[in-house]
Amino acid sequence: MTPASSSRARPVVVLREVADDDLPVFFAHMSDPESVRVAAFAAEDPADRVRFDAHWTRIRASGDLIRTVLADGEVAGHAAVYGPPDHREVTYWVDRARWGRGIATAALSALVGLVPQRPLHARAAADNTGSIRVLQKCGFEIVGHDRGFANARGAEIDEVVLTLAR
Repeated sequence: MTPASSSRARPVVVLREVADDDLPVFFAHMSDPESVRVAAFAAEDPADRVRFDAHWTRIRASGDLIRTVLADGEVAGHAAVYGPPDHREVTYWVDRARWGRGIATAALSALVGLVPQRPLHARAAADNTGSIRVLQKCGFEIVGHDRGFANARGAEIDEVVLTLAR
């Protein structure tokens, strides 16, 4: 392989338990202005580290399935399944510098493989075509549309509702 072609190789993606050392990396990912704008449904103030830490303390204690996404051994994001047993929902976040390399698709595929319950649900901003494509590659189907307030955009926006039935 030449150096140019090796940089295009799909990274090896694995999930592991979230470690304390992952949180500063997650904070950097989740406070990136462009990532926040694209995701739309983000924290009210993505730069508020105190609220970020409180949120992660709460979700790590929740018992929900939360994993760190590693790409070639480096923290690339996180993925989770959360919510009540009768309405489990998936979420994921991948570092913007790593978008377009198949990391989100590989991570979400691995995540849903860890959860036998179906259906699983997801939502995405209607204009977040990358995330919708990831969800569809993992078997999610669009089952509806909704509107919701997006903190990152300061307005109500259209969203797509998806379900993984089997």
